[in-house]
Amino acid sequence: MCWARGNLPARAHSNSPFGQGMLVVVCALLLVSSPAMGSLQLAEGLLCVTPSTSCGMMAPSDAMLQWPTRRLLLTLLPSHPLHGLTKTRFGADVTLYRWTRDQVTGSSLTHNVCHTCFKRQEKLHRCGQCKFAHYCDRTCQKDAWLNHKNECSAVKKLGKAPNENIRLAARIMWRIERESSGLAEGCLVSIDDLQNHIDNFQDEEKNGLMDDVQNFLDYWLSQGQQFGMNYISHIFGVISCNGFTLSDQRGLQAVGVGIFPNLCLVNHDCWPNCTVIFNNGKIELRSLGKINKGDELSVSYIDFLNLTEDRQQQLKRQYYFDCTCEQCTKKTTDALLLAVKEGDPKPADSVVKEVTQFSMDTMEKIDKARSEGLYHEVVKYCRDCLKRQEPVLADTNIHKLRILSISSEVLSYLQMFEEAAENAKKMVDGYLKIYHPHNAQLGMAVMRAGVTHWHAGIIEVGHGMICKAFAILLITHGPSHPIAKDLEAMRAQTEMELRMFQQNEFVYYKMREAALSNRPIQVMQEPKNEAQGMIFHKKS
Repeated sequence: MCWARGNLPARAHSNSPFGQGMLVVVCALLLVSSPAMGSLQLAEGLLCVTPSTSCGMMAPSDAMLQWPTRRLLLTLLPSHPLHGLTKTRFGADVTLYRWTRDQVTGSSLTHNVCHTCFKRQEKLHRCGQCKFAHYCDRTCQKDAWLNHKNECSAVKKLGKAPNENIRLAARIMWRIERESSGLAEGCLVSIDDLQNHIDNFQDEEKNGLMDDVQNFLDYWLSQGQQFGMNYISHIFGVISCNGFTLSDQRGLQAVGVGIFPNLCLVNHDCWPNCTVIFNNGKIELRSLGKINKGDELSVSYIDFLNLTEDRQQQLKRQYYFDCTCEQCTKKTTDALLLAVKEGDPKPADSVVKEVTQFSMDTMEKIDKARSEGLYHEVVKYCRDCLKRQEPVLADTNIHKLRILSISSEVLSYLQMFEEAAENAKKMVDGYLKIYHPHNAQLGMAVMRAGVTHWHAGIIEVGHGMICKAFAILLITHGPSHPIAKDLEAMRAQTEMELRMFQQNEFVYYKMREAALSNRPIQVMQEPKNEAQGMIFHKKS
């Protein structure tokens, strides 16, 4: 986000119920929600941070936690460009955005992604000094120099680039050295105040943390300011539980990780009213529907497509808090995710249990075959499993949806489009009953299903799905996002083909056959055996 720093924050009075050292900010900075210091709310002329005890900020003192209903009021100056944040927001509104700053590329993609704009490119220009950083052109290289200067020297000294967590920690601390503060320009909260959760780490995580700290010390080139071991460990802990995953320009692959303190303050909800999107060099918090003044802003840290118990365990394991949102409290979708076929009689419990176990065992075989690139084996496993599931499990059952998703993706890759389209249609029908109607992952799944039907020549269904995906992604990603622009082009193309199909089916298929015989059909990228459901980066 681009604006000038407002008035410097003033410290709270020593008699404040929030404790000595609590910052009361009266300046033109920004909204946001604190998973542990509070919830971001929109209010008339005010931005209210309500103290809570979730996961994002460190409480400045125990006294603060004794006042769970007290609000820290953040007053926006009327002339400030973000003053509109106090107004009611609607679907597709950008509630908050931030130009990327503290971010690095993933370790496995350093040669394939621009280190400034994070776009995947065929040909990139390499830094002539360190031979590590890659850029689209001189413009990107020039824009990166302030952050890359120290990194360049450190990589040359070490002889290689360390992992992304170490590089990100170093960038953060080099910035702190330059600016003499953990509070970056345009941020409401200092990185010093974000929660690190190191006390909650398991032994394996603590060992990994110590390895990273030691490797960091070998890599680090100080420009004068010295940081203690506790502070370095704090930075790594913050990255572990607050790092955001950055995607490529089309949102299809994770390519990096960054820290955005304002967004770290937005609380989790399994059925959120906002989503976080990386778009053309900036990270955006976009509203998914109407948000009234005073409503808390929330995002989902994980994929919703899981049973309540599994979601809660994942959140506890990775983000160290117990989710008590309405979806978890009421277990809203569990009945759908465990549904069996309707009929008279219904499948016996023993049969359901047997098919469920068979499905889980098959998933293990599929994961192994995918990791080895044995995609025809994956198809065989999926077909056998779907045959067992069909008379027993409903189309919304989570075990069936997982097999349908993998099957449609791999069949598309193998250009078996008709079978892929059939499975994708069932998958999407199930997703539409479970996901939030403006969920980004739903939109991406509908898009892929639409493209699969298009490739299969099922133009009516394909065009309808592409239109539906476009409507969803306009809200979640916005019209300027590259994937929305791609969908707009596909929508226009399929609309033209649909008109041709409706006028004369025979001519349409003849023209399509001729086109495909002269030009190889563009298929989806090779299936990746990786989860895409988290907006937060977690080191594997």
